[in-house]
Amino acid sequence: MRSKGTKFWALVVALAAAGAVINFWEVAGEARVARRPLAEFPAEFAGWAKRGADARFDAATEAILRADDYVSRDYTDASGRLASLYVGYYGTQRTGATYHSPLNCLPGSGWTLDEPATVEIKPAARPAFEANRYVIRNGSQSMLLLYWYQGRGRATASEYWDKVYTVVDSIRLRRSDAAMVRVLVPVTGSDEEAFETAARFAAEAAPLLSPYVPD
Repeated sequence: MRSKGTKFWALVVALAAAGAVINFWEVAGEARVARRPLAEFPAEFAGWAKRGADARFDAATEAILRADDYVSRDYTDASGRLASLYVGYYGTQRTGATYHSPLNCLPGSGWTLDEPATVEIKPAARPAFEANRYVIRNGSQSMLLLYWYQGRGRATASEYWDKVYTVVDSIRLRRSDAAMVRVLVPVTGSDEEAFETAARFAAEAAPLLSPYVPD
């Protein structure tokens, strides 16, 4: 009986402590994290150079995305290969604003998504991470798509695990900020050649995101 009573009061204390912590987080709000605007992401890096001006979406699209900051721009390398980068950053996901998976957005624009796979991206200066890979098609156009979720020191392909990490970090760090990163490369030869270009670009761009998408 004494053991059961001890467990009961230990549970009461634990629940009270958890309630106090949750109440503190609600009052204190999320932790503030210093970051640079994505418009300042390097125009040149690792042999890639920005081509043209950054794209800006219309007001209706921005209202749907609800990103706190984003960048959408094209890069080319010395051989003329093209890579398109989009990064949508959300300072908090507690208010319901969160990134939109390309799986939801692209079909509505007429694109089909084929050959799904999870691939490993290997930056030189950071741990390898997994990204989602698709070949997307719209009429005669074909592109190689890579995308992943990055923030709070992690990069992951899985939307499910990203949500789990967000809940954990909301408690552990009082943070839910993160970004969805998308890379598109036109398929002008084989799908594999386009993938190699996209994977190289992703590996070179991902380590540079930390000042804009904080670890």
